[in-house]
Amino acid sequence: MAEFIFHPETKDDISNAYTWYQQQAEGLGDDLLAELETAFEAINEYPEAWPRFTANTRRFLLSRFPFSVIYVPTPDMIHVVAIMHNSRKPGYWLDRLSRTVR
Repeated sequence: MAEFIFHPETKDDISNAYTWYQQQAEGLGDDLLAELETAFEAINEYPEAWPRFTANTRRFLLSRFPFSVIYVPTPDMIHVVAIMHNSRKPGYWLDRLSRTVR
């Protein structure tokens, strides 16, 4: 199993999405976290399975929420660069790649 490394700003990505969904309906933010956990497990098991996205990244689309996990896999590590909303500010996270292992 590869080690997951999260870019520091992914905490804000997740926190902001969680807060917004919890405000919409109690427990919906928890559902988002559960889906993210499932995504991380799938990525860990098959890191090369999801399509290449931008600049050496791969993209795992969540099924229930309009978010993607953007990550860079290496043989012993999965670096999560962003938890990206699929239709807001495309590419906002690209500057994070300069601080990411490639």
